[in-house]
Amino acid sequence: MGSEPRSAQSDRLFVFPACCFSPPIGILTDVTTTLLDPISNGTHAETSPSQKRVLLLKPRGFCAGVVRAIDVVKIALETFGAPIYVRREIVHNSYVVNELAEKGAIFVHEIDDVPDGQRVIYSAHGVSPAVREISRERHLRVIDATCPLVTKVHIEAVKFARQGYSLVLIGHRDHDEIEGTLGEAPEATQVVSNVAEVAALEVPDPNRVAYLTQTTLSLDEARDIIHALKLKFPNIIGPHTQDICYATENRQVAVRNVAHDAQLVLVVGSTNSSNSNRLVEVSRNLATIGYLIDNSQAIDPVWLDGVSTVAVTAGASAPEVLVEGVVNYLRQNGFSSVEEVEVMPENVRFGLPSEIVQAIGSADGAEALPVK
Repeated sequence: MGSEPRSAQSDRLFVFPACCFSPPIGILTDVTTTLLDPISNGTHAETSPSQKRVLLLKPRGFCAGVVRAIDVVKIALETFGAPIYVRREIVHNSYVVNELAEKGAIFVHEIDDVPDGQRVIYSAHGVSPAVREISRERHLRVIDATCPLVTKVHIEAVKFARQGYSLVLIGHRDHDEIEGTLGEAPEATQVVSNVAEVAALEVPDPNRVAYLTQTTLSLDEARDIIHALKLKFPNIIGPHTQDICYATENRQVAVRNVAHDAQLVLVVGSTNSSNSNRLVEVSRNLATIGYLIDNSQAIDPVWLDGVSTVAVTAGASAPEVLVEGVVNYLRQNGFSSVEEVEVMPENVRFGLPSEIVQAIGSADGAEALPVK
């Protein structure tokens, strides 16, 4: 099925209460900005041949779903006070998780770890119906911070299963998002992680097969698997619009545009961040060395030997403050020119989940507790 045009995905605007959304704040100074037309021909601002430079990719860092999820935890803490329980990491970034834990959020691995009757937030990666049922049985007060684009995939899984299709879920089996989506129709769903696994698929009716994808896959990875599925099941159908989210795609497109101009790509993100790992893969697939780093302390000085141009980006769950640290480190090591390369604009916002809007309304009149 056809996917939504790139411009429509990048500029989609969702209503988000101005009082709740925390827009990214510019924290870098002395940065030159260049706007590229995808796909780039590799021309950027002129620099001296001997001058070391940083190409700072844009868009980078927080996506709308991550901003929403983090805001949900912060607003819950402000409204109800600590502790607030969160099932799994709210987003896959250790810095963000540790910062929220310091404010009073308690992160647990399973819903059984939350005391009966307490308030719990589901992470941005979503949960299975089984988790929701346990929450109801234990009278937990749930706030659902699942990314709306993940919810879209859950709805598609339910729809296809009810229509009698065998489902092929493309993604990484150990990822929280796959666990939640698989739980929507476990008896009808099989997970494939690579092209080789497609050959082993067996379904009751080869003419009634549908596929869905994890939202944070590599575009190339998903394309190859979908191609293999179409060869095996010529009548397979997919979602009306692609499941890979706009932020995952935009950040990969940015790397694809700029990697050929750099000798090294540094991706800021945690090791369990799927979309951050995919950015490294994109760079390496283009024959440019790439590394995933949590922060500037993770940079090995040896990586910079003989390098005159470093491209820097960040996964969708990595905060800008970590990017600032990386850029400052590079400046201190001779990379005096910093050029922000904007490949495309990104103007997506998501509204708050209804549970927290209702909770705030019911708490109206109570004094909010400050969270810094």
